[in-house]
Amino acid sequence: MSIVGKGVEEIRIKTGEAYRIFYVARFSEAVYVLHAFNKTMQKTSKQDIEIGKQRYQVMIEFRKQLKEN
Repeated sequence: MSIVGKGVEEIRIKTGEAYRIFYVARFSEAVYVLHAFNKTMQKTSKQDIEIGKQRYQVMIEFRKQLKEN
């Protein structure tokens, strides 16, 4: 899911319904889960992509603050 951010991956879960999880697992300190949601249509909604993007930016800022401290 490079549209969300660099290194963002997606897990797809189908159990009669469809679920998605956006996450980043390229850093040694943690796996960052950005967004988990029930997918109701074929295409991922713009709203879910935007939530992922916003949380990606928060994660980048959090990591920057960790390095400064």
